Amino acid sequence: MNNTESNNHRRKMIAPIIISGIVVIYYAVFFGLLITTLESTWMKLLLGIIPILLAATMIFVCVVRIKEIKGGEEDDLSQY
Repeated sequence: MNNTESNNHRRKMIAPIIISGIVVIYYAVFFGLLITTLESTWMKLLLGIIPILLAATMIFVCVVRIKEIKGGEEDDLSQY
């Protein structure tokens, strides 16, 4: 892989990383607000697990997308 292709792959990875970061920060703030505002421990656990799972899923999807881009599969729609 030459330098131009490497730079092209890096540029295509920027958007998924930024969007994933924003969404994970959003879920972290949401989780923090739930923990500080709710009084019941059970409600904190039940409602707090959801944003944590969503943030973990977003990170997983971002990692998979980065692997696809590095592997040269920039267009997901070509699989379907």
